Amino acid sequence: MAEGAGMAAPGSLDEHALKELIADELGAVRDRSLGLTTMALDEAELTAQVSPLMSPLVWDLAHVGNYEELWLLRATAGIEPMRPEIDDLYDAFEHPRVERPSLPLLPPSEARSYLATVRAKVLDALGSVRFDPANPLTSGGFVYGMVVQHEHQHDETMLATHQLRKGAPALLDPPDLHLGTSTPADKTEVLIEAGTFEMGTSDDPWTYDNERPGHLVDLPAYYIDTEPVTNAAYIAFMEAGGYDEPSHWHPKGWEWRCESGKGAPAFWSRDGGGQWLRRRFGRIEPVPLAEPVQHVCWYEADAYARWAGKRLPTEAEWEKAARWDPDAGRSRRYPWGDVYEPSRANLGQQRLKPAEAGSYESGASAYGVRRLLGDVWEWTSSDFHGYAGFEPFPYKEYSEVFFGPGHKVLRGGSWATHPLAVRGTFRNWDYPIRRQIFTGFRCARAAIPTVPTSVSSPGSSWKRGA
Repeated sequence: MAEGAGMAAPGSLDEHALKELIADELGAVRDRSLGLTTMALDEAELTAQVSPLMSPLVWDLAHVGNYEELWLLRATAGIEPMRPEIDDLYDAFEHPRVERPSLPLLPPSEARSYLATVRAKVLDALGSVRFDPANPLTSGGFVYGMVVQHEHQHDETMLATHQLRKGAPALLDPPDLHLGTSTPADKTEVLIEAGTFEMGTSDDPWTYDNERPGHLVDLPAYYIDTEPVTNAAYIAFMEAGGYDEPSHWHPKGWEWRCESGKGAPAFWSRDGGGQWLRRRFGRIEPVPLAEPVQHVCWYEADAYARWAGKRLPTEAEWEKAARWDPDAGRSRRYPWGDVYEPSRANLGQQRLKPAEAGSYESGASAYGVRRLLGDVWEWTSSDFHGYAGFEPFPYKEYSEVFFGPGHKVLRGGSWATHPLAVRGTFRNWDYPIRRQIFTGFRCARAAIPTVPTSVSSPGSSWKRGA
């Protein structure tokens, strides 16, 4: 997808156009993967593990090639395995991240050669593959979309690995991107009226199993913030003693807070004058007050919301605010419509950081809620579960094995997320203690019924604990 071009949903394309899109996107994602593993990095840096939370970069690189071989050559084109002896090395469920540096991984040059060979065979086979509607693996090009999205997701993981690297020179240069004047929203929160909306999807061909099936959800009225919580607002929470007051915290969150000793978002520190600084890809810079807070875990987000007298939205509340068009009576693929337009969201590593509050006004949803896609992944209050009627496809390890109260749902993507790898139905998930991912949040609260005229406006009449 060209950086400046809009893109319709894959389901709207005929087979010829879809194959052209697939070939283009396979090339584009590989350019990103190679770029993230070749920029001034020697072999030792590519094979090192910067944190037990992350794989060596060379593992991610070879893993995406192995995944592509498994699904696009063996499963789809019927081609015999190229390197069956490495399947175990790159099976994420066989070897957790902490073990991967000790495995006999392909060295960087061999990994790149393997990827190039796999890709050449994939492109050769693409012309003869039929997107049979009766075959769920190939219908609408699903398996190709799955592989492209998988590699984009690993690219975002590799960016998180780069962020965790300590003492390394700055390798990622933020682009000189001018977005124009930021326009503050008229309201800090908006009312989402009670009613039913369609959540998830049953017909978007590149969506994952956990986004399916589409179903109706009836929600009571609620308010949701028009923007993600900013660094300035989060600093106010910190300065008010938010990290020191157990009443703000979930019991397990308070346990995490006390055991970890954390008192600020990840990568933050204070200089001698008390100014908050952050480390971003090897650079130390003042914390930009107008940007969304980033690198906070679910427990921190939940504590802030309690302190503010609000709560985190459920994922159903988030999705209704993002997708539902009450006038048209239908859900959109993106907050602004059904066609992706780069000018409407901070996605795809355009800026290497979140944008300031008031940016991307044209990306607002039908309710006027802004920046629901891009900038930061947003924590919700919901545990990760399948929808009623969920069926694992094409393998249960993608979603089903993670269902349960141990993982919280994130929505919306971040500045590091590629547009093909996120949409209004997309569901991410992680442990509530995770902070290395590009996470932030916005708040919600229950709607308060209108009472006597002496009561203040809905936007200011909430009470703590609502």
